[in-house]
Amino acid sequence: MGASRSSGLADALGPDEGAGGPPEEGAGGAPGDGPESPESPESAGEPMCPEPPADSGAELLAALLDGMDAALCAFDAGGVVTHWNREAERILGWSAQEAVGRTGFAGWAVRRADAHEVQGRLMAAMDAPGRQVHEFALLRKDGSRVLVRTQSARVLGADGKPAGVYCAFSEVHAQIDLERAIALSEALLEDASWGVVLVDVDLRPTVVNAYASRALGGGRTTLLGRPLGELVVQGVEELEAALQHVLAEGAPGAPAEFWVTLRTAEGERRRCWRSGFLRLASPLAEEPVPLGVGWLFRDVTATKLAQQEADRLRFRTSQLHRAVRTASECEDPMEAVTSLLDFALAGFADHVLLDLTAQGPTAGEVMEGERLVRTAATPSDAPGPCLLVAGGAIPVRYGPGHPALQAVERTGSVRTSAGAGEAADAAAAWAAERRWPRDAAHALCTVLRSRGRTLGVLTFLRAANRAAFERPDTAYAETVAARVAGAVDLARVVGAGE
Repeated sequence: MGASRSSGLADALGPDEGAGGPPEEGAGGAPGDGPESPESPESAGEPMCPEPPADSGAELLAALLDGMDAALCAFDAGGVVTHWNREAERILGWSAQEAVGRTGFAGWAVRRADAHEVQGRLMAAMDAPGRQVHEFALLRKDGSRVLVRTQSARVLGADGKPAGVYCAFSEVHAQIDLERAIALSEALLEDASWGVVLVDVDLRPTVVNAYASRALGGGRTTLLGRPLGELVVQGVEELEAALQHVLAEGAPGAPAEFWVTLRTAEGERRRCWRSGFLRLASPLAEEPVPLGVGWLFRDVTATKLAQQEADRLRFRTSQLHRAVRTASECEDPMEAVTSLLDFALAGFADHVLLDLTAQGPTAGEVMEGERLVRTAATPSDAPGPCLLVAGGAIPVRYGPGHPALQAVERTGSVRTSAGAGEAADAAAAWAAERRWPRDAAHALCTVLRSRGRTLGVLTFLRAANRAAFERPDTAYAETVAARVAGAVDLARVVGAGE
């Protein structure tokens, strides 16, 4: 701060102290004083009590003022500048030697036209308790102007009376940036439309906002300090790997999507989170020290499922279009049937079975399963195309209550699956009992109808590693069955004509 910056430090603490003249002899602050002074405590036989030099408090105060992030100046009761720190010098360009000792800001730090108003508002703090906030346009040393926001308050002397004013100020845009940053962090950590989780270096949540607590299925305080593995059943490895990467390498350039399974009071549920990450570092350390990771995410499960459904529908529509065009070029209607089933099978099921009724069966015969004949099927032991069964005239003896017979009875579709969590042998026995391939775990049977008559049953089968059939799958299977039934009906008409 220099000598001019340090002058008046005692006034800041109490301008009435030490103002009556030079320091008394033996005060310990004069340059010539030493331990051999005849008035020292040792010569009087008193116990030794070392005291720091009197100016050490002034030096400490000067160092503290110069280390402040905010600019600070102080005035005595007459409006004379007594203190001026380095941040004030940086903002306005005036050094402490140039500033200390001046009366007010007139003519150097404020335009003369504004000086009276500015000085009056600053010095008014002597007559009011607490802090006063103002905004002024000050002058830099180069003549440019800067808008500052000031906080001023009175300084009381030893007698408790106002002895001056101190004023802390900063550039308005810097203050506004700070306020915006604080407001943003508070808004994000309260109820933002994104989930915000602050994770420490041990990958444990330390702050959770309202959105994130709802998404994770817990309270904002109960989630703190718990490992993510207690909250996420599946997908936690990928999430923790992303957090560790951010701690080590920094934030990725684009958001990432994670499919996770959560453990909730209602059971497990699968969600998709679109996530962004920020590495948090201490602004006070000389070198970047990671404090953790800021994890921002949004639940996009509904959007992703809708997108997947749209992609699935687009693919299936394309497959049907190609199947119809291929079938139209087949001279044999039954060849058209197998072509339709090959196109329908792609991405939809692992096996397909075509069981047709014999010519002119009675309803009772069909329900007993005596007259459903396996006409076409895919290989039962490996993936392959749908082929006509050679010499297919042997009835498939389905037992009572078989899903294929239920489809005939209802004139509709039937979905069924092996019990969830069953052992491989039990699932194989379940499939063998229904005369299906041993790897089948999910089935969809739909009836073949043409010209008001039942022509047979079409069965699609999936292995255990795939999801069970759902309502959209039923609609697709029924569309395929309608086209297959038309081709089968045509084959019978053509065969009867021959």
